[in-house]
Amino acid sequence: MFQQLAAALPLVLALQRLLRVLRVLPLLACIPAAAFAGECSRPITVPLSPTGTAVIITQGQFSGTYPDVLRSAGKKDACSFVFSAVPRARQEALFQKGQADLLLPATRSPQRDEVGVFVPLISVRAALISLESARPAIHNLQELLERRELKLALLRGYAYGDSYQALIGELKKQGRLILEADPVSIARLIQAGVADATIMTSPIFSSAVQTDTRLQPMQGKLRYEPLEDLPWIDSGAYISKSSLGAEDRAVLQELFEHIAKSGALWSSIRQYGQPDSLKDSVRPYAGAKPASN
Repeated sequence: MFQQLAAALPLVLALQRLLRVLRVLPLLACIPAAAFAGECSRPITVPLSPTGTAVIITQGQFSGTYPDVLRSAGKKDACSFVFSAVPRARQEALFQKGQADLLLPATRSPQRDEVGVFVPLISVRAALISLESARPAIHNLQELLERRELKLALLRGYAYGDSYQALIGELKKQGRLILEADPVSIARLIQAGVADATIMTSPIFSSAVQTDTRLQPMQGKLRYEPLEDLPWIDSGAYISKSSLGAEDRAVLQELFEHIAKSGALWSSIRQYGQPDSLKDSVRPYAGAKPASN
């Protein structure tokens, strides 16, 4: 009986994801059309890596808040998007080399500004995430650095501001850093006790725990600690300056600005995400219209 239930679990999870998509589609269909500068001259290449409910990749199929919103907006505005699955570090490298048209989801950084045009879509805030324990609370990065017994596992290719980048350098010097390509790998390290904590937005981590059967015993046992020196930052899409011509860049920039102002991405996030995982971690972009639901 147990083996039958275990075999059926992947199908149940897939059906749950499908139901979430079906709930999101009516919301996306209500996004008002805009007078865009034109249409894309060719299909837009978008390498993606699994990122919680923002990007879900299952057996070569792409879903999640970003693929859903792009498909809906693209159909209205004559742009088509070609998705491919790559590790996060590879996704970043392709964009830096001009071999990808878009980088998303992404936070803003000077290095990315050199090769792309950034359009903010939502605001995010990373937190310290660990299993529940009796250790004293950690309030900022300096306290975290002083707790030398704690080993951290962090995501490759993610940036949460200058303080976060400085933290990575110090953790490397102290021999307390493990870098991994995806949230599931990090969650498994924490579950096994190889790492003590991570830093990322809570929806990314919680969705990894929810969708991997081996990690589900961690549900309800996670500790989320906002850190004072990791502020709210903009997250969104980068449009390549080198792989795209000026006209295509203009079309895509207007498209993403419309997505941001319409609140479409935030509506999709609310449908996919659990309220507890959104709290103090994700909020609408400041220029977006209030969500209608």
